[in-house]
Amino acid sequence: MSRLIFQVIRHDGAWAVEHQGSYSNRSIDKAEAIASANRLARTALSGGAPVQVRIEGESGYF
Repeated sequence: MSRLIFQVIRHDGAWAVEHQGSYSNRSIDKAEAIASANRLARTALSGGAPVQVRIEGESGYF
């Protein structure tokens, strides 16, 4: 099973969560976009999928 990646990136002047080529949960606040990505990842994780959250400009695994 491949890992699902939720990436918080700058998009159209705001922050958004990118997943499989589509953007969602757009916000001016980076922390709010990160929280949204974490919620999406937890939902996928509860379904049994391995997940990773990446944040533009930061390194590490979440």
